[in-house]
Amino acid sequence: MTKTTGVASRLAEALAIVLGTKGIPLRLRAWDGSEAGPAGAPIIEFHSRRALRRILWSPGQLGLSRAYVAGEIDAPGDIFASFAALSSAGKFAEPGPFPAPTAREVWTLLRTAVRLGAVGPNPAPPPEESKVHRHGSRHSKSRDAAAISHHYDVGNDFYALVLGPSMIYSCAVWNADHSQHGGPDGLEAAQEAKIDLVCRKLGLRPGMRVLDVGCGWGSFALHAAQRYGVEVVGVTLSNEQAGLARKRVADAGFTDRVEIRVQDYRDVDDGPFDAISSIGMSEHVGRDQISRYVSQLHGLLRPGGRLLNHAISWNAGPTSPDPDSFIPRYVFPDGEMLSLADMIGALESGGLEVLDVEALRQHYALTLRAWVRNLEQHWDEAVAATSTGRARIWRLYMAASALGFEEGLTGVNQVLVQRSGGTEPPLRRTEWI
Repeated sequence: MTKTTGVASRLAEALAIVLGTKGIPLRLRAWDGSEAGPAGAPIIEFHSRRALRRILWSPGQLGLSRAYVAGEIDAPGDIFASFAALSSAGKFAEPGPFPAPTAREVWTLLRTAVRLGAVGPNPAPPPEESKVHRHGSRHSKSRDAAAISHHYDVGNDFYALVLGPSMIYSCAVWNADHSQHGGPDGLEAAQEAKIDLVCRKLGLRPGMRVLDVGCGWGSFALHAAQRYGVEVVGVTLSNEQAGLARKRVADAGFTDRVEIRVQDYRDVDDGPFDAISSIGMSEHVGRDQISRYVSQLHGLLRPGGRLLNHAISWNAGPTSPDPDSFIPRYVFPDGEMLSLADMIGALESGGLEVLDVEALRQHYALTLRAWVRNLEQHWDEAVAATSTGRARIWRLYMAASALGFEEGLTGVNQVLVQRSGGTEPPLRRTEWI
């Protein structure tokens, strides 16, 4: 028979303090088998006192995230339901940095930890936590290369399990024909629809020369070369991405049309290009570098050439995510999301005319849910391809990100711009719809 008192009730008190609420929207299961919280609510399991010690030292998102990555707490059921309940409560429901606990809250947490025998030194962070932020100036070329390596050099086999055969790591574009309930065939079709949409927006035609900034594993470059007869230069800072991208290009017989480089976008100097795609890359640029990014790409475009900037945006008001929280530490070191207004302002200030803006927020929620499903269905293989901690990081980050898109905290937008000049005819949406 499940215990309803004991450790779990004390844990519920501690978590309520962290959340800043009187009760908790979760069912807690403790290491002694006891449970507390609303019947029927999503379950969170605490496997050891060490998890509570992490929360005592880092109250809020970081402590809970570290405990999850280390396997000290778990969400054994529907991870979306568990984290939706958690994120809707108290301090977690507010965007921006997590509020520091008051002196009274710290004292109450400490007293609870003493009663549960959880007092002790701060546990070392899981080994997967990024050390990138400790080395070099922010968004220097060397530090950006290290940040990209931390995220993208996890292993091509791991990404293949999560992303599926398309190897596309950005928001897909879904419609009713793509099975929005999530089969792998639906994800593949939705990803192909996305990259073809980018090709049509850029107005690609045979003989054009295209730059793909942040080319990933080469999926857009291959599609553009195969379907539209263009020549593509793809640049990435990830050696593992570049290696697989080059193999895919060679296997497809397109080495004469597609060149993959390990190169910082700031070092590309062999323009002009007729079109530039930047799909899920500008989030790595940084607010302080965005003007330089726009200036660089403007300079690489021929007069009349188009740039498609596909980027995640921060929609939750004037604040921004806590730079010391889970995703910056474990997933995207130094990543920065701009608002859509800030991105458009930077593009226009850099001499580029906005032709079209399309919001894809709900599409990214569907994409992330499909990736989580892939990861969970191939869990043992994913762990073997990287590590248990890394697989847990990706499950947590993708599930939390899906909820952020569903709640409107984050968005994703395709902004199509054009450099002045050239002889291009007037553009209408009917070219790509």
